[in-house]
Amino acid sequence: AQGHGAKGDNIYEFQIEFLEPVEPKPVCRVTQRQLNITVQKKESNWWERLTKQEKRPLFLAPDFDRWLDESDAEMELKEKEEEKINKMKIESRVPKDPFKHLKKGYLIMYNLVQFLGFSWIFVNMTVRLFILGKSFYDTFHTIADMMYFCQTLAAMEIMNSLIGLVRSPLIPAVVQIFGRNFILFVVLGSLEEMQSKPVVFFIFYFWSIIELFRYPYYMLSCIGIEWKPLTWLRYTAWIPLYPLGGLAEAVCIVQSIPIFSETGKFSLGLPNPLNVTIQFSFLLQIYLIALFLGVFVNFRHLYKQRKHHLGPKKRKMK
Repeated sequence: AQGHGAKGDNIYEFQIEFLEPVEPKPVCRVTQRQLNITVQKKESNWWERLTKQEKRPLFLAPDFDRWLDESDAEMELKEKEEEKINKMKIESRVPKDPFKHLKKGYLIMYNLVQFLGFSWIFVNMTVRLFILGKSFYDTFHTIADMMYFCQTLAAMEIMNSLIGLVRSPLIPAVVQIFGRNFILFVVLGSLEEMQSKPVVFFIFYFWSIIELFRYPYYMLSCIGIEWKPLTWLRYTAWIPLYPLGGLAEAVCIVQSIPIFSETGKFSLGLPNPLNVTIQFSFLLQIYLIALFLGVFVNFRHLYKQRKHHLGPKKRKMK
């Protein structure tokens, strides 16, 4: 080992010839205070002494806090065996889930179908705009059917969380799916005037890019595979995309408010004697506030997840 001491940099080494054979590759762990080397015996038996030479080397000293004589070692081994047996008994009492493989297969298929759907949307929009030179204005008429399918299917994520198929929290899933479906079905789907707006392109594009990383990540997680570049993208790409997507949705709401005010669509007229009409455009103004609160909720949730998966690890000394 190389270390820095009072006399500067030094090379430290030692040799021990053990009494009996040991495993050739010891386990080393470096802490700020010391170097721990764990050497495993090839055969688990009691040694008369540590080294072949009868006289103990001068640089060796026993750690009496961890010292065991033969009777103590046998007692410790017996306790470990009993603990292992008790653990096996407890695990055997826990009922096995007979539908485990069926659930896993369903989650894999769900994430695969969603990934393929959003991939089709992303590739189609990219090719039409950047290769074929199509305009922003026909995005809804060419992409809406697939987006309807994907966002309708996404409602299953709420059900998956409710019945415990996935460990994802319920509230962020509800906020995202309700917000997207409100924009898609209520604002864009009901107003032909909004379907030719350029903002539709940006909404669909940001939505699809986010899902290109999210669904493959969950699909691989179902089979216990983690691909580090994909994990990094899953917990990093949302940082610019979520605010941009939220901004595009807000622009869409702002553009639709005058249309709803003019047409009176979805406005609710209360009967006499109140004789009051609740304008849907007024509700949209309230929804704008809720939209930014929803973005904040999801942003906070994803930040915690990113910190958990990609947070700074403890530095190890070399």
